[in-house]
Amino acid sequence: MVSRALTLATLVAAVQLTGCSVFRSYDSEMQETNQQLAAGNVDAALAVLESNNKGEHKDLLYYFEKGELLRSKGDLQGSQDAWRSADGVVLQWEDSVKLDTAKYLSQFGSYLVNDKVRRYEGYDYEKVMLSTQMALNLLAQNDFDGARTEIKKTHEREALIAELRDKQYLKREEEAEQEGIKTEYKDLQGYPVASLDAPDVVNLKNSYQSAFSHYLAGFVYEALGEKGLAAPGYRKAAELRPNTPLLDQALLNLDKNSARPGESDVLVVVQSGLAPARDSISIPLPLPIDNELVIVPLSFPIMRDDTLAAPVGQVRLDDKALALTALNSTSAMSRRALRDDMPGIILRTSVRGITRGVAQKNLNKTNPMAGLLVGLASAVVEGADTRTWRTLPDQTLVARLRLAPGEHQLSVASALGGTQVKVKIDRPYQVVSLRVLGNQVFAGGPAVQVIAPPAPAQAVAALK
Repeated sequence: MVSRALTLATLVAAVQLTGCSVFRSYDSEMQETNQQLAAGNVDAALAVLESNNKGEHKDLLYYFEKGELLRSKGDLQGSQDAWRSADGVVLQWEDSVKLDTAKYLSQFGSYLVNDKVRRYEGYDYEKVMLSTQMALNLLAQNDFDGARTEIKKTHEREALIAELRDKQYLKREEEAEQEGIKTEYKDLQGYPVASLDAPDVVNLKNSYQSAFSHYLAGFVYEALGEKGLAAPGYRKAAELRPNTPLLDQALLNLDKNSARPGESDVLVVVQSGLAPARDSISIPLPLPIDNELVIVPLSFPIMRDDTLAAPVGQVRLDDKALALTALNSTSAMSRRALRDDMPGIILRTSVRGITRGVAQKNLNKTNPMAGLLVGLASAVVEGADTRTWRTLPDQTLVARLRLAPGEHQLSVASALGGTQVKVKIDRPYQVVSLRVLGNQVFAGGPAVQVIAPPAPAQAVAALK
C-alpha cells in the first residue's frame, strides 16, 4: 500500500491535465438549460448548452442533451444528427470493449484518478435509451425500416453490456478482497440508502433493459409483418414489467387480426419529466492507514429527483380519457445503475483515500509544506462524479388503440388549462409521440401539430 503512495503524482498530474473538468459542475450547468426548456424556451436552452460547451471537441453529454433539445423543438433531423454523433462515441466504446475486454476493465478499475475526471462514456441505460429515442424520431416520420435498424442495435448493445458487467462484477469482487475493502453502501452513515433500496429499483432486472424499448420493438416488427420477431419483443417487455395488461394483451392479439377494415393501429407515447440529477455527498469513513484507523471524509454520488416539472396530467383523445400505462422510469433505472455501481465506487474511493492518507502522512514527516499542498490538491479533486444525461425524459407512458383514418385531437391537461394537439392518422400502423414538461407539450413529425395555448391574460379573461 505504501508503494502506491509514490504514484500520487499521477493524481496531481491528472488534475493539471484535466483542468476545468475537475471544477465543472455539470448539474449547475444543466439546471439553467432545463429551466429554459420547462418554460418552453427551447432556443434559449440550446444557447445555454452551447455557452457551456465552447470547446472544439464536444463530449458525449453535449450530443445527448442537444439531441433531446432539438427533438423538443421539432427539429427531428437536427436531433438525429446530434444523436448520431453520440452514437458514434458509444460505438467506439463498444469497439474498445470487444477488442480487449480485459484491458478495458483494467483501465476502468484504475484507483488513482477520480471518476469525475475520466472520459464520460455514458451509463448503460443511457446507451440503450439513446437508440430507443432515435427510433422514436424515425417513427415520428413514419420510417419503420429505419426504426428497425435502431431497435436491432438496441438488442446488440444490451447483449454486450450484459456480458461486460458480468466480468466487471467478478473482477471487482476479487479486487475488493485483495484490498481488504468490505464496506457496502448500507454501511455509509448518512447515505440515503432507502433511495437505492426502493421497490421500483430493486424489482428491476438490471439498469439498462427497458420494457418500453422492447414493447416498441414488438410494435415495429409487427407493423413490418415480422410477427416472429415481434413476439420476443412483447415477451421480454412482459418479463421486465410483469402483471401489465397492455403487455400481456399484445402477445394475445399478435396471432389474431382484431382490426376492422379501415382502422389504424396507433401507439401513443407520452414522455414526461426530466431524468434525476446526480449530486455529491461527503461521508466520513474509517480507513486503515499505516495500521491505524483514520477517519477520512470521502465523497459518494447520490440521486436527486427533478422538481421542475409536475407529473403529466390527464390525456384525452377526442374528448375521451386515454388510459396510459407506464413502461419506463429513468429515475428507477438510474438509481439501479448507481446501486449496482456503488461497490466499485466505494472500492475506488477508499483506495484513493488510503493512498492520499499514506502520502500525506509520509510527507508531513519530511516536508510539512509539501504535505499541506498534497492535502489541498486532494481536497480539490475530491467529489463524486455528477455527470448524467439530464434532458432525458423520466417517465414513458403508452396507450394503444384502433383509430379511424383522419384528424383526431389530443388534449394534455396542465395547471394552465391544457394543450391541444392535432393528429393526422393515415397509415395502418402509426406512432404518435409527445414530450410533456409541466405546462409545455412538444411534438414533431408531419402527423402531429401542437396548437399554441392562449396567452395567460387571455386564459384569465376566459375564466372570468
